[in-house]
Amino acid sequence: MNIEAATPTTSGPRYARFSRRLRGIMLDWIITVSVMAGALLIAASARNDDVSRALGILVVTAMLLYEPVLVSFTGGTLGHYFSNLRVVDDRGGNVGFLKACARMVVKGLLGWYSFVILMATRRNQAVHDLITRSTVQIRDQAKASPGQYVTERTDPADPSMPPWWRRIVVTGGYLLLTYIAGGVAVLGSMSRGCIKSESFCSAADGIINVVASVGLLFLTALIIGLGWKGKLFGARRARRDA
Repeated sequence: MNIEAATPTTSGPRYARFSRRLRGIMLDWIITVSVMAGALLIAASARNDDVSRALGILVVTAMLLYEPVLVSFTGGTLGHYFSNLRVVDDRGGNVGFLKACARMVVKGLLGWYSFVILMATRRNQAVHDLITRSTVQIRDQAKASPGQYVTERTDPADPSMPPWWRRIVVTGGYLLLTYIAGGVAVLGSMSRGCIKSESFCSAADGIINVVASVGLLFLTALIIGLGWKGKLFGARRARRDA
């Protein structure tokens, strides 16, 4: 089930949905793992510390420059390209190299949480997109299906919609309660030894931690999306009488 509302087809840029961007991320991850595995295999075969050290430096440098160089010069990584995506500067064209570097750093620091605001933005932007004033768009619109993108969302003056500040405050309250409840639930489910030290965590504790992290990520995105659309109690959009 797609939690993003369907958007009618109109002229203008097509902004990639999260599912399409996730595909690009996974392709880049596969490429990265493959390169690292190949480098380790070569290093093990060479059996030479100097060669292994030089190869390690080369691979790390290539991985750090992979996204900024390709995004700034070609409009996207290989994952973007094979997912029919392109990173576009708000001023038009590709983002600059320094901006591409900043984009990668912010995305690396925030991780998946950079994407939780997609539904609350006009152009399906993540945090690293907003900070660097960029968007991820469909590269070739002729090859894209409607389920892969959204068009720009408009937020016209609507007397039935709560003011933006109220939606933000209420959404923040829901998120705070969710984090508190989630923390209590996780602590109540994990073993006492794991709570005191990670070295005493069992496999079951690890599963609980992963499930809780994924669930919290999903709930955060859902609450932000519903809150901005005026669908949360306390900042709900007024019902119109027929």
